[in-house]
Order: sequence, then C-alpha cells, then structure tokens
Amino acid sequence: EVVFFAVGFETTAPANAMAVVQAYREGLNNFSVLVSHVTVPPAIETILSSDGNLVQGFLAAGHVCTVMGCEEYHRLAAKFHVPIVVTGFEPVDILEGVRLCVRQLEEGRAVVENPYARSVRPEGNAPARSLIDEVFETVDRPWRGIGLIPASGYRLRSRFRAHDAELKFAVEKIIAIEPEECISGSILQGRRTPHDCPAFGTRCTPESPLGATMVSSEGTCAAYYRYRRTTTHL
Repeated sequence: EVVFFAVGFETTAPANAMAVVQAYREGLNNFSVLVSHVTVPPAIETILSSDGNLVQGFLAAGHVCTVMGCEEYHRLAAKFHVPIVVTGFEPVDILEGVRLCVRQLEEGRAVVENPYARSVRPEGNAPARSLIDEVFETVDRPWRGIGLIPASGYRLRSRFRAHDAELKFAVEKIIAIEPEECISGSILQGRRTPHDCPAFGTRCTPESPLGATMVSSEGTCAAYYRYRRTTTHL
C-alpha cells in the first residue's frame, strides 16, 4: 500500500489531482492519498470577520494565484475594505507588494492589484483549475490554531473514493490538538507577534515546532526565528 500525503494550498492541488487521475485510469488500487488541502479565500474571510481583527492588508501568495487567479479576491477587498496585492517570492516582489499595499492604505483605497502579472493571470491556469474541479469537491476543514473554516478544504469526489486514504484506513476522526501554550492562532490573525509567546525560540523552534506558524518555513514564527536579531556579549 502506498499512501501520499496530499497537503498544501491550491498550489499543489493540480499535481496531486493528476496523480489520482493516473492511478484511477491504471487501476492502481494500492495507491491512495490522504487529502489535507486547504484554500485561501475562506481563510482570509474568516480572519477579517473575526472579532478584534487587526489585519489591514494582504499580500496574496503568487503561487496560489498562478493556479487560481485573483478574481475571487475582488469581493473580499470590497466587502472588508482591505487592499489585496498579488505578490511573488523574490525580495523585490515582496517589497513592491508592501509598497503598493501601503500606498492603498495611505490613499484610502482597497482594491486588488497584480504586480506579479508575469506569472498570474486574472483567471488563473484554466487546465489546472479544471483538473482540481474534476477530482476534488469543497468541504469544511479544521485549521491548526484557528478551528473549523467552512468550505475551506478539498476532498476526493465520490468517483475517486477508492483512492481516498481517509476512508480506506478509517482515520477520518483523528484530530490534531494544539498545545495550550501555543498562540499561533492569534499570530495568524495579526493579534499577537511571536515575541508574545513564552515558548518562542525555546520550546518552539523550526526543529521542534508547536504550532502552524513555526511548522512552515513561510510561517511568521519561523521567519521571526530565522531573521531575529541576536546580541553577542564579548
């Protein structure tokens, strides 16, 4: 039995969907995927709808928008009056995203801008989106540190359920529990910073992470840890 952990945002969903389709076509009944995909727009809406939200703008991830486009973000920008700027991952891309986001805030505007047009089209990648729709359907998904977000995840459609490891091995009721001392949920919502966490840099490091924001190399805690200032006493 071969089980693949299909994790990630919309970015990795097309390749994983392709693997499922290939296994289905070839009748590889010993291959299954444990689907843990999540989607970005519902998470943004949940954060902006939360009590005490402090987030004033978003840099929309360029790899997600390369697949899905940026049309879904127009509604969010208008509804919550929050700038959303599609941004790549090179330093100059991030700086340009920050500049455009700050400019919108200073001018009192809240629209979607796409300076990463060399990779992102408004409609995204049509073949990739079609493959996602063929293989996956939308479901409610629990997010580490935040909780259940409606319609924020994927699962395999009934046609491909023979390749669904969650059903095949009856693990659908296993739930990950966050350590009580972890404040990653508040960090994800912009309410607190990693330095507010007593475990940061001691009991919680990239090598032994307690929460989602330290697990991912793109997470806030991981970035704070990697680029933090240190003092050397001679």
